[in-house]
This record gives sequence, C-alpha cells and structure tokens, in this order.
Amino acid sequence: MVINNIQVVYSDVILVLKGVSFQVGDCQIVALLGANGAGKSTSLKAISGLLYTELGKVTEGSIEFDGKRIDGRIPEDIVEMGIVLVMEGRPCFEQLTVEENLRVGAYCRSDGTAEIKKDLEFVYSYFPRLRELRWKTSGYLSGGERQMLVIGRALMARPRLMLLDEPSLGLSPLLVQDLFEVIQRINQEKGTSFLLVEQNAVMALSIANYAYVMENGRIVLDGPASELVKNEDIKEFYLGLDAVGERKSYRDVKHYRRRKRWLS
Repeated sequence: MVINNIQVVYSDVILVLKGVSFQVGDCQIVALLGANGAGKSTSLKAISGLLYTELGKVTEGSIEFDGKRIDGRIPEDIVEMGIVLVMEGRPCFEQLTVEENLRVGAYCRSDGTAEIKKDLEFVYSYFPRLRELRWKTSGYLSGGERQMLVIGRALMARPRLMLLDEPSLGLSPLLVQDLFEVIQRINQEKGTSFLLVEQNAVMALSIANYAYVMENGRIVLDGPASELVKNEDIKEFYLGLDAVGERKSYRDVKHYRRRKRWLS
C-alpha cells in the first residue's frame, strides 16, 4: 500500500493531513507514532474509507493498494480488497455472543461455511480465551477480551493488511505483551501486513520493521524501527530516556519541545 502526498480536510474547512506520504510493504509491520492530534487515526480512516462518517475527505494525493487507487471507494469495497480497520475503543456488537461477533467479520466472504469454521479455529488458536468465552455476551467482556475479539473479528475477513488503532490503550502491561506477541505471530504465520498506530512506542518499535513519526498532520521522521529506537529525539520524546539511556522524570521531559532536530 502506498499513500502519496494526501491532504485530508474535514467539513471543507479543517485541514488535518498536509501532504502525508508513507507505505506498507507486503508482510511488513509498520508503526505510525505521534502525539494525540497528530493525524494518525485520520490516516487510518482515509485508508479504510471511513472519513465520510466524520465529514472528511481526501482532497489531494492518492492512496493505492495493489496498484489500484482506493481513495474515494466505499468501506465495503476496501474490505473486500483485503484492508480491515480495527478501531480505537474496541467497538463490538454487545448483544451478540463472542462467536457471533467473530462470524460477523466474515460477512464479505463467499467461500462457504467450512472455510469460515476453519478460520474460527485459527482465531481461537491465537486467542484461546475467546474459545472459553465463545457463548458469552460480548457486552460483558473485559477490555483485554474485547481487544482480542475485535482483532479476531478482523482476522475473519482474511485481511492482507490490518490497520490497528491504539490496540494497547488501557490494557495492563502483561496483556499488552501477549497482544503484541500475537500480532507478530499473525504477521509471520499468515503473512498479514500491519499498520500500527500506537502510543506505546517501546512496544511498537520492538515488533515493527519500519516506523514513521507524525506531527501536526505531517510525517517528520521515518526509518527502520531498529534505527529509530536509537534516535535521541525518539528516546526523549517517546521513550522517556536521556542521552545515556536512563529514564527521565516526566517533569524533566518538555513534551514536544521545539528544538526537535527532525524539524530543522
């Protein structure tokens, strides 16, 4: 997938993305880092076709998948092409059971019941807890269980590219570790690509192949994740570390201090 110099405007007035370009290669995990309001979630909505729900649109540039432009297409078409968004907040059909929610993820498929059952077993192998809860009403799940559910539901669509918006938000460190290990497994075993929007830069960079940093609707820094994690600005602004690798007090970190070298 290639995002080429896109501009996104809300309500024909508010300019949010200002010439954003990045790409996600086959079988890659790409992290998109940045503070709240940087434009990360808007980027995912532009790719998935959901901008129209918030009166937004791509006014310049293009988004391509498999050499075809997808900006302007309806969300259903984009899902059928193999791109699935897992939204922040873990929305699910709360009156349905866990398994019914998972089956909803296969609504766009036409390959028959046997294949859908096979993929249900795949999901349960990645998230054994969901098998235990398969007949439980989804509205009673914990935050971690709901995150497993929404990722499992996305897997039921057999995505080639999964867009994850803040999957670790509100979860315990142990659950976050388990979740990111599963994301790595899916990537390695199924060949699914991931575009990961994440505030937890430590975890995101630990599993990503490549990463981009957004600020104020622009990409301001990018590179292999293994290199960015060594970058002094990334250490200070996202990992809370000083130049010698020691964790700094929050009071000492002037968040988004204007000396940033990547803007010079």
